[in-house]
Amino acid sequence: MGEANVVPGGAATVGPAGSGASGTVKGVSAPGDKGAGERSAGGAVSEGAAGEGASGGGGREIKLVDMTMRDGSHAVRHSFTPEQAEKLAKGLESCHVPIIEVTHGDGLGGSSYNYGFSKHDEFDLMKAAAKHLKDTRMSVLLLPGIGTIEDLKHAQDCGAHVVRVATHVTEADVSAQHIDAAKKLGMFAVGFLMMCHMASPERIASEAAKMESYGADYINLADSAGYLLPEDVKARVSAVKAAVKIPVGWHSHNNLSLAMADSLAALEAGATYIDATLRGLGAGAGNTQMEVLAGVLQRYGYRTGVDFYGLMDLAQDAVDPIMQRPQVIDNGSLMLGYAGVYSSFLLHVYTAAQKYQLEPRDIMVELGRRGMVGGQEDMIIDVAYQLAKAG
Repeated sequence: MGEANVVPGGAATVGPAGSGASGTVKGVSAPGDKGAGERSAGGAVSEGAAGEGASGGGGREIKLVDMTMRDGSHAVRHSFTPEQAEKLAKGLESCHVPIIEVTHGDGLGGSSYNYGFSKHDEFDLMKAAAKHLKDTRMSVLLLPGIGTIEDLKHAQDCGAHVVRVATHVTEADVSAQHIDAAKKLGMFAVGFLMMCHMASPERIASEAAKMESYGADYINLADSAGYLLPEDVKARVSAVKAAVKIPVGWHSHNNLSLAMADSLAALEAGATYIDATLRGLGAGAGNTQMEVLAGVLQRYGYRTGVDFYGLMDLAQDAVDPIMQRPQVIDNGSLMLGYAGVYSSFLLHVYTAAQKYQLEPRDIMVELGRRGMVGGQEDMIIDVAYQLAKAG
């Protein structure tokens, strides 16, 4: 899978805050507005003088994409209510987040026995979320073979303007029909390559170029297993940047506690879009934590335009009350990252382990050994049964 020779500890480093940052957030001065160590309004400390050998943000504009109501759906077992969707969307709009994603965790059509049934119809969630959206655009995830073009048309009727067409990292060709359909509908289309640890940077660049040729407006790379180290992320983003003329985005999972480091590495390699969720709510150990990312990017001098304090308050008021378990790196999440297993498998593995009285880690290792990918959730029970039978 291309990572066998990676030396642990070689994390990408990012320099001090660059000059020219104008993405000031409520109550916090942009890095460089004050001298080293001076305290800005709201109690934030801006460390270091701006522009002195800066290799960080340098005032570059970054677009944050909120996944709380899509990837976060996994963590709450797809139980979002229209009222919760409305509250979150209204808050994210007020915080100036440019794109928010609202669907079942596995995308349009994902509510099923195989992936888990939604408590409420995803189209009702979209309608609720769309009520207060003006500048923020609503996105949906579509996995060909799960979601359909008819689903996409219905999502657009419910207020979606963006679709992210997701495929396994080596199967971009199956996205052609859906990206083309999205463009004909006048939607902003994103080519989304999952499980990026399972292919070399060169192969990923080739797959990204296919999506660009189909009409994608940007390419999003996803470390769906939370497996990659920062240098691996940089290699992949750099290769795709060199292969396409459209922007590149990044999606992390925190199974090895590297979501933030990997997101910064992606930015250093030239990514423009970064996925994140409030409180890190998401599959496995979750995603890059949105409100923390906003503060870190502010410190580095990137311009995001989001309201840092507002995101903190929204996470506390709207996400904390609905969390079903702490979004921490427990043993199961750790093994997802270590073994390179799709993050949304976590709760399915726990269910199978309980049913067959197995150690979840053993199931994770076997899934990783077999190279299971997103869409093969039905195989988790089969693997658990076989392990139990083997004794």
